[in-house]
Amino acid sequence: MNDYCAFSKDCRCIKWMDYQLTLHELEEADELCHGNWIEIQQLRDRIELLEGILKQFRIDFPPGY
Repeated sequence: MNDYCAFSKDCRCIKWMDYQLTLHELEEADELCHGNWIEIQQLRDRIELLEGILKQFRIDFPPGY
């Protein structure tokens, strides 16, 4: 895809601008998802550690979902 506009040589194609905007939004979403996944992994590690401590001291806790 390029920024050539078939209707006017003096302006950029609207589809090209939409493409560029969508590409930027996808890159931003990918960064956010990656950051969220790292946080989820850290929280899961913490949960496993806390569950291990509770089991070690034979303390009952509600089961996970």
